Amino acid sequence: MSPEATQGAGAERQPPLASTRRSRVVTCLAAAAVTLVAAAGGTAALFAVATITATPALFMIAGVGAFLVIGYSGAAVVAAWRVPPERRRAARWTVFAAGSLLPGAVFAWAVSTPQPVPSSSMSVPGALTVQVSTGSRLTVIKLPVRAAASRPPVIVVHGGPGVPELRDNAEAFAFLADQGFDVYLYAQLGTDGSTRLADPRGYTRERAVADLEGLRSRLGLDKVILIGHSYGGEIAARYLAAHPDRVSKLVLTSPGAADPDDHSGDLVSSRLDSDQKVRLYARLLAPRSLLSYLLLQVNPRAAHAFLPDAEADAVNDMVVELSEPALYCRGATLPDRPPVRGTGFYAMQYPQSATAPPPSDPRPALAGLPTPALIVKGSCDYLSWRSAVTYRDLLPNARLIYLVGAGHNVYQGGHAMVPKAITAFLADRSLPLVPYTADTPPADYEGPP
Repeated sequence: MSPEATQGAGAERQPPLASTRRSRVVTCLAAAAVTLVAAAGGTAALFAVATITATPALFMIAGVGAFLVIGYSGAAVVAAWRVPPERRRAARWTVFAAGSLLPGAVFAWAVSTPQPVPSSSMSVPGALTVQVSTGSRLTVIKLPVRAAASRPPVIVVHGGPGVPELRDNAEAFAFLADQGFDVYLYAQLGTDGSTRLADPRGYTRERAVADLEGLRSRLGLDKVILIGHSYGGEIAARYLAAHPDRVSKLVLTSPGAADPDDHSGDLVSSRLDSDQKVRLYARLLAPRSLLSYLLLQVNPRAAHAFLPDAEADAVNDMVVELSEPALYCRGATLPDRPPVRGTGFYAMQYPQSATAPPPSDPRPALAGLPTPALIVKGSCDYLSWRSAVTYRDLLPNARLIYLVGAGHNVYQGGHAMVPKAITAFLADRSLPLVPYTADTPPADYEGPP
């Protein structure tokens, strides 16, 4: 046979270049599919074990172990299917190392390495720790009274849940102390210097109401004026429903919904622009904090054991700070203040988690109570319109005022009408604005109906 013929025969035996490339692509896709299946299996194993134990070592080993076992088995199948016998052993280990060992090591490192923990408490002059009858130790501040007058005591119930804002609230409500009111601020359970619970399932609305009653009793106050903001407005209203004889007047600013089926509180990020959302979600999707959030949906005690309070609260501080623009009107200049500190991750996240029981309905107990109430709603609030109107309709002596150009944090945005309205209400004078009586929201209201 001539050399030319020999070369031609050899060329015919070699697979076409395009066919070789297609084969490699199929092999790579098969290896990628193995990694995805292994990841799904490992995740399922991790959360399955986390439902029955709160020990991080056990559910982490279960998850990583399942990921590696499935990854190795899949690598063996791909090698047997796509690789000639003489190269299968090497191919099996190559696919396993690239598709399972390396990703598994990166995942284990990312979720197991604690993040730096800056201080997550606020230094506020005059703060004291008060133990109440529920067993909670609460950080409490009494604003210095700057005028000699006999006024009913005021307790400010902060929002969040889990955002105490003691320093900011001390500035915002100093005008009441100037008028002779005894003003008490406190950090709710799980925030700032107040008690942290070993089991996040204790962070409930019922415990918040019980703590407030314990604080009133511990301070020796007979009847109080409650000022509740956002979630704190909901807690103040629930306290009124449980202890109507202890509340002389009620002020609700951007109150959380009384209707358990109103989920507009989940819409805060909808008021962020694209760049703000990217920064927020980059923080939320960090592997370690994301895993703790997902664990909270299946076993709160496992989440708490995996991500302890100090680290979790530091993460929460950053998330709250990144979300802050949503609390004001778009384009507004935010107040110049220090970084957010003192928030509580589990106090905030557990009540909103899948493992939390649905909240009870306080509306039947609130309906018809004669307590005078003032409700303040801003045009840029992300909460539903009905979250405010419901309280007005339930309480016969309630009045609602609507502030154009005010966001969710109506009293921190420099809106001069808020202290004027609260002062007039507490002094039984005419309000500086005509109360809003319609059921439908104004045309310029930016939140949901």
